[in-house]
Amino acid sequence: MTRSVRRTPTARQSALLDQLLALFLAEGFAEATLDDFAARLRCSKSTLYALAPSKEQLALKVVGQFFRGATERIEKRAATATDARERIARYLAGAAEELGVASPAFVADVAAHAGTRAVYERNAKAAADRIRGFILEGVADGLFRDVHAPMVAEMAGWLIEGIQSGVLGARAEVSDAEAFRVLADLLLGGLSAG
Repeated sequence: MTRSVRRTPTARQSALLDQLLALFLAEGFAEATLDDFAARLRCSKSTLYALAPSKEQLALKVVGQFFRGATERIEKRAATATDARERIARYLAGAAEELGVASPAFVADVAAHAGTRAVYERNAKAAADRIRGFILEGVADGLFRDVHAPMVAEMAGWLIEGIQSGVLGARAEVSDAEAFRVLADLLLGGLSAG
């Protein structure tokens, strides 16, 4: 039985992943080829193949990096809150800020490809799970009225997905940041104990 070894990227590879992420966020990734990426980053295609064996795998790696980094920053922001109410507000404000850097092309490309869409869906589910936990915490602390936390969290998850996909913002003609602020207001106003 062989064991796969997970290699830590070199400093050069990490820098390339960061540059690719910036490019993906600004312009999307579906229309570009590995040759395009190599030219833009001033590296060889073999350098990109050292990061991932195909364009699809490279997209997965870069999109995964985006969501991991965003999640870490959002969690740090929420961790400094003093109660569940503030935790929800900070969590959703963090999500708005993180998604604020993603172009419509990036969001569309993530949604259009099965692998990256799966990464996105796992992230949306994790966000709904976190909101559920914050709601349960708030109910236990008497900050929120007793509600069906799993159902409210699932509804919040659907709204988060609608915001992240751009559908809600387009329909309501608001930015993602504004949509997350409205979601925070909706949740916190609806959950308020008194």
